[in-house]
Amino acid sequence: MAISLAACGAGDRLANIGKAPDLSAINNPVESPDYKPVSMPMPPVRSETRAPASLWRAGARAFFDDQRAKQVGDILTVKVTINDRAQLNNRTNRSRQNSESIGLDGFFGLENQLGKVLAEPIDPGSLVDLGSATSNVGQGGVQRTEAVTVSIAAVVTQILPNGNMVINGRQEMRVNYEVREILVAGVIRPEDIAGDNSVPHDKIAEARIAYGGRGQITDFQQPRYGSQVMDIILPF
Repeated sequence: MAISLAACGAGDRLANIGKAPDLSAINNPVESPDYKPVSMPMPPVRSETRAPASLWRAGARAFFDDQRAKQVGDILTVKVTINDRAQLNNRTNRSRQNSESIGLDGFFGLENQLGKVLAEPIDPGSLVDLGSATSNVGQGGVQRTEAVTVSIAAVVTQILPNGNMVINGRQEMRVNYEVREILVAGVIRPEDIAGDNSVPHDKIAEARIAYGGRGQITDFQQPRYGSQVMDIILPF
């Protein structure tokens, strides 16, 4: 099956040599076999009753109404602006030297008998000499610079009892065979939402922000599974 699909793809590429890529036709996305309905948290359904002699229904999001996110299912923009720089330098120098000497000048005259036991002549005044020396020199440095500027739409998924809102947003963009992913989640206060219905990332409590990718290029940059396993289990 895989071989037939590869052959079909190669045939399409050969047929389009020297031609501009064709644009996809405009079709009803609901009729696509890959279509899946979206299920998102939604606020309770409110009645559309109108006040007497009024053209506006209760709860309508019209002019003079606050358009900032305030209930489950509303959307707001999260502005991520990270520009961190850190530089650390550590240096350690440690040295230690020990020396011990033990002698037995007089022990009821038995110290003179040691020469009969040991092969070489000895001096009873310096029977044991011990010496040790250690030296440690360590140096480390960390220099890090990170800059990320991105905006992503997030959905209010929960209203906490104190009025704070839980948000969650995800964005995917595919370029050729590489998919770039942006994820953001956390808890915000309604008063931190700006007039343009946006909130900065440093106002998000328990923030979880991820920016990365997956695809052929990312796979190629990662070590093979065998190499990763060997790096973990090898002690040297």
